[in-house]
Formats: sequence, C-alpha cells, structure tokens
Amino acid sequence: MAGFASQWFKRPLRAQLRGVAAAAMLCTAYAAQAQTQTPAPAEAPASSPSASPAAPVPQNSALDTPLLYQLLVGEIVLRNGQAGDAYQLYLDAARRLRDEGLFRRTVEIALQARAGDQALQAAKAWRQALPQSGEALRFELQLLLALHRGNEVAEPLRTLLERSPDAERPGLIATLPRLLQRQDQPRETAQLLDNVLKPYLERPDTRTISRVAQGSAWLSAGEAQRALSLAEQAAADDPNSPAPALLALEMLPRQVAADALVRRYMEQPQAEPAVRLSYARTLSAMQRYGEAVQQVELVTQAKPDVAPPFLMLGALRLELREPARAEVALQRYLQLVREQGASANEEGEDEPADEARQRGVTQAQLLLAQAAEQRGDMAQAERWLAGIDDPQRLVEVQARRALLLAHQGRVDEGRALLHALPERSEEEARAKLMAEVQWLRELKRWDETYKLLAAGNQRFSADPDLLYEQAMAAEKLDRVDEMERLLRQVITLKPDHQHAYNALGYSLAERNQRLPEARQLIAKALELAPGDPFIIDSLGWVEFRMGNTQEALRLLQQAYTARPDIEIAAHLGEVLWTLGRRDEALRVWREARGRDGSNELLRATLARLKVDL
Repeated sequence: MAGFASQWFKRPLRAQLRGVAAAAMLCTAYAAQAQTQTPAPAEAPASSPSASPAAPVPQNSALDTPLLYQLLVGEIVLRNGQAGDAYQLYLDAARRLRDEGLFRRTVEIALQARAGDQALQAAKAWRQALPQSGEALRFELQLLLALHRGNEVAEPLRTLLERSPDAERPGLIATLPRLLQRQDQPRETAQLLDNVLKPYLERPDTRTISRVAQGSAWLSAGEAQRALSLAEQAAADDPNSPAPALLALEMLPRQVAADALVRRYMEQPQAEPAVRLSYARTLSAMQRYGEAVQQVELVTQAKPDVAPPFLMLGALRLELREPARAEVALQRYLQLVREQGASANEEGEDEPADEARQRGVTQAQLLLAQAAEQRGDMAQAERWLAGIDDPQRLVEVQARRALLLAHQGRVDEGRALLHALPERSEEEARAKLMAEVQWLRELKRWDETYKLLAAGNQRFSADPDLLYEQAMAAEKLDRVDEMERLLRQVITLKPDHQHAYNALGYSLAERNQRLPEARQLIAKALELAPGDPFIIDSLGWVEFRMGNTQEALRLLQQAYTARPDIEIAAHLGEVLWTLGRRDEALRVWREARGRDGSNELLRATLARLKVDL
C-alpha cells in the first residue's frame, strides 16, 4: 500500500476528499442495506395465545468493520486508477460475503480495465460461491465466448439449457449458432453443439429447433451437405415449422437440393409471409424472377395492407418487362405509405423510420420512371424523376434523365448531365463512369462504350468488373479475340467470376466453335452460380449446338420457367421449332415479342428461320 499512499497524497486535497466521500457513501449504503434485512416474524407459541407478536429483530450483516474498510479502500484505489488493487480487494470481499452485488462489481471493475481473464476469474468465483446464480452463469458464458475459450463453454451452456423454463428453451436453442459463431474453430463449435443438444433431440418441443441449430453450425463449418440433411430431418419432424426452410434458404444458391425443401414448405397455405419474402429475395438474387413474382404475389394477397411486398413486386415486374403491372404494384405501395407513414416500410437495423420511408418512396419513384420509360411515355418518366430529392440517388436520377434526353434526340444534353456529376472520390468517379457506360450501351454506341471502358481500365487497374464490361463491348464490335483475351484476364484476376466463364462459353457456342470447351466453361459457371437461368440457357444452347436437342429443350424450359427472358425465349423457340413443335415455338416467341419486340436476338432468330409472327 506504500505506493498507493504516496500517489494518493500527491493529489490535491479537494480531490482526495471527494474520492473518500464518494467511496464512504457507497460502502455505508451497502452496509445499511445489509443490516436492515429482517427475518420473518416468529409465530407465537401455541401455549400462549395472548402473547404479543414478537418485534422484528435486525439481522446482523456479515459486513464487519474490517470488510467495510476494505471496500472503502477498494473504491478509493479504483478512483485513483489502480484497478488491479481494487479488483483484488473487491473479489476477496465478495468471496467472504458471498454477495451477488459485490461479485457483479468485481466483474465490472475488470471489464472496465479491459482485463478479460480477471473478469472471467471473478465470474467463476461467483458461480462457485453461489452455484444457483443465473446471473453468474450468464456472465461466465458470455466471457468465455468473448475470450474465444470455446473448449470451456460446454458445462455452463448445458447448465443454462437445463435451467431454462420449458417455454423459453426452444428460443434459446435457436440463438445458439449465432451466439457461438465468432469462435475460431467452427468445426469444433458444431461438434460442441451436437453434444450439448443431444438431450433435446428427442423432446417434441425442442427436437426440430435443435436439428436446425445443429445444421446452422455445420453450415458455418463448411459442411453444407450435413447441414442440409439435418434441415430435412427437422422438416420431417415438423413440416409446419419455418425454421428448416430458413436454414435451407441460407444454402441457396450453392446447394440446389435445398430448393426442394424450401418449395415444400412454400406449398403450404400457412407458410409465413416473412419466409416467402426471404425466398423471393433469394430467387431474385438468382435471377429467377418469374418464381419470385409468384411468391410475392401470394404475400400481397394474404396481406394487402402491408406496403414493402408491393415495392418488391413492382421491381420484379419491371425485370420481366411488364411495366403496366409494375405501375399498379408501385402505386399501391405509395398509397399505403401515404396512409400509414413510416410504419409501412421495412426499417434497417440502424435506420430511423423517416429515413426508411424516404428510401422506399425514392426507390418507388425511380421504378415508376423506368416503367413509364418502358411504355414510351418519356414525359411521365421525367415527372417521376423531377419529384426525387435525394442526394444519395443523384447518379441514378441523372443517368435515367440523360437516357430520356437521348431517346428524344437530345444526346449532347444527356451526356452533359452525366459529365456534370461530381467525382470527389474514387467511388464517385467509378459510379460516374459506369453511369455513362450504361447510357452508351442503351444507345448501342459500342465503339464509344469500348473506348470509355478502356480508359477506365487504365485508371481503375485490375478491376475485373470493368474488364468484363469491356469484353462485352468488344464482342458487340466483333472483336472476338480481344473479347476472349479480356475474359481470360477477368478469370485470372477473379477465378469465381461466373459471368466471365459463361460469356466465354456462350460466345464459343454461338459461333459453333470448340463446343466441348464451351460446355466445360459454362458448367464451371453453373457450379459457381447454381440455378442461374442465364447460365442454364447457355448450357442449353451449347447442348443444342452439339446436337443434344432433348437435353437442350429440358434446360431451356427450366431457364425460361425461372426467368421468361426474351433471349431465353428466342433459344427455346428455336429448339421447339427444330423439333417440329411449331405452335409451342410461336407461342413462346409471341410472348417474348410482347415484352420487347425490338430485341436483336429475337428478331435475328425469326429472320433466320423465316418466321412471320
């Protein structure tokens, strides 16, 4: 204590007095609380019915004068910055008194000093002194996880599960994978969860969620097939539970087999709308827009007064080039937002309600402008754009406005709008470049697109996405060798760039060259993005080129069901036409023409086959 005393007396007298007074108040208040605890009044003896009730007798506190002084000193040295000494004084007092409050204070002192091991030591001492303390158990478990001491978690975790009320235990089990996911060894974590949850795998109220928790842990450990097997067992246990379907959703698109489990759940009328929307988002990310629309429509029918699904439905309808139907959904969204305010929007975790509302309204306005543009109503599209006042969406608004001007023959004005966009950072400069690239592509000005991207790749070197865009521009200019060189460069820089593999394979198939290599490239792309309808379309096309017509038909029908795109329709129609199923081919082509009669591939296909719709 000599060192402590010398430091203490160097402090100004007023500061010393403040520290002593505060510490004394804390310790005196604690002692007063302990001394005022009283036992239950004793019953009067049976032989003395007239005896007066006994007066409450104060219970002597275990906090004697030396311990009171010890706590006072502990608080003083803590205020003097000596957390280690304070920790030892408080831990000793807590052990002697076996008091929850003092143990809690000891743990807090260690945490404030960022001494995790000491905090854990105090929590373990707390549990040893008070084995039934739920708070001590939670502190120990949380500290073990924070310190990545996963090998010590099993015992407190088992105890926590055993002590949990029956009604709360399934919810606790559901949180365990997320609770444990930050541990350094995910495989060991999954094995730990298997062992801890073993007693709950046969209980009707916990078996489904236990298998889902196990599956989630094994998925984090990279064992997707094992996770899927557990999800299937859980779904068999309880077909009505959404938990197995949600686990299966995490496996898409990598595990195509997981889709069957999700679809089985979605076929049930009582499937939860939130799960349907999650599935729709996953399908949309996989570009399976037709299937995504079906799921969102079911949600809007079940909940016609909930706004967010209508925004999603409008966006999907636009992807399918159905502008009139998109406008109906988007107008309904805006109507609900006006009627219900911010509550009609899905809020982000840290996003205020008003910001969520404005973000949704801005998105709807941009989509409505795009819908009007698809219908050829440029004036209405401009009115929607003029109503947007969101600096964060400036690039999108100006890009669409520039395109409207170009469609009206005012190309120079449109380009000037894009050139006026700010580029105060590399991120803004790249966004500005991509806006002009998109604008030029829409106008089919391929030579300018190529030159702009070549300059961009000089500035933003080793950017695989920009190189990919340049390769696509080279393909439009019939610079096939340059396209292949660029795509192979993309694959070298980013070996998991599925679009580069697909584009290279499709280009070979389209030119009827090196077809085995084309198939291999496309198969690699499909391995990286299972279920992608455009890649399945490419594979169908290369099978057709190789003479495997029935396999080509199967693949193209699968792709068209997932996404009824115009170019997929062109390929499917040609295969049907070749097989002599001409009425079906004409129906598919007419559907595609109804969406976009100007599509180059569709027109070229019809011209080559001499088909008049």
